[in-house]
Amino acid sequence: MAYEIRMPQLGLTMEEGTVTTWLKHEGDQVNVGDPILEITTDKLTNEVTSEAAGTLLKIVAQEGEDIPVKGLLGYIGAPGEAVGGAAAPAAPVAEAPAAAPVAAAAPVAAAPAIGARIRISPLAKKTAAKLGVDYTTLKGSGPSGRIIQKDILAAQKAAPVAAPVAAAAPVAAAPVAHSGAVELMEGDTVAKLTGMRKVVGERMLQSVTECPTVTQNVKIDVTELFKLRKDINDKMGVKYSVNDYVLKAVAKALKANRYMLVSIDGKNVIQRAHVNLGMAVALDDGLLTPVIRDADKMSLSEIHDCAKDLATRARDGKLAMDEYKGSTFTISNLGMFGVETFNPIINQPDSSILGVCAAQDELVMDDEGKISKHKVMRISHTFDHRLIDGSVAAKFECAVRDLLQNPMEILL
Repeated sequence: MAYEIRMPQLGLTMEEGTVTTWLKHEGDQVNVGDPILEITTDKLTNEVTSEAAGTLLKIVAQEGEDIPVKGLLGYIGAPGEAVGGAAAPAAPVAEAPAAAPVAAAAPVAAAPAIGARIRISPLAKKTAAKLGVDYTTLKGSGPSGRIIQKDILAAQKAAPVAAPVAAAAPVAAAPVAHSGAVELMEGDTVAKLTGMRKVVGERMLQSVTECPTVTQNVKIDVTELFKLRKDINDKMGVKYSVNDYVLKAVAKALKANRYMLVSIDGKNVIQRAHVNLGMAVALDDGLLTPVIRDADKMSLSEIHDCAKDLATRARDGKLAMDEYKGSTFTISNLGMFGVETFNPIINQPDSSILGVCAAQDELVMDDEGKISKHKVMRISHTFDHRLIDGSVAAKFECAVRDLLQNPMEILL
């Protein structure tokens, strides 16, 4: 009986995955442990390896399809073996063994002409689209002739003039899938909402639809914080960022105000036991929120190292699924982009999220009428009003403000 390739559950909360690329094709020989396809699961791309040896008899789930966990992806078995309860297409072999191989070879020979058998990594495919490289004519240098990113870069250097022509093909085909809800104008292109962008969109819509939210903005004088940061960086030769101090301050404030660490589950309220900080990291095609676990137990140095490591691996696509699960509070920092204030959307099942805005110079008059230049930063705190009231949220915001205005307390 043919082995059924099923969509694996790569995390406790995974519900479906998107078939990104088939690394093996119908008729290919497969060994146990061979990568056979790549799937995008909740923002990350993972390789699925074979648990059986044989021939890839049939591909059921096509590239770009969303398949639920345990959903059927394809079949592996002996050549001519029946799949899906149907008679195997190899039945004519018994009646006309001499003619069968010729007849069976026709569709396989035609596949390269339409690009169905091209082996290419997702990163290489994405790079080719950006650079306008026609990868269908390339010979891959990766395993089993797979096209990898360096092949695309080499092709782009070798033939830069031809790139715009090659990039035109998918643009012409895109409008075919257009629903017609939005009127297209000349020059517009259409692409399917898939992968990370699709997951982010679904999560944000769900959060906005389900949560009655309030956003409160607080202004913080971070003059002393900037001075302390500069002194420590200069004297210790380190590169602590303002965000490192914000993460540490928020962790400390949450430890003292645990009523902020709650989630709603139907009619139940869950009090969270851990200060797990989700840290929003922007990518080219979406957003990831890796988690700093038990941040309240970490020193500033440990938070710095952990945050840097998670952000780097998030951008490189090397995070494990469990590394962006389990947050109990989220921080989104847009200060480096000069954003003065914004309304961040809650990363469920968290009950609140803190937006960190740009630090700016402002003139401040003291009690004696003297004017001096200060560094001022705003935080934008969005919370679920079903669980948290405005005054309760304000106490937490004041705790964060007091720590950032008296930064030595962050380190104590």
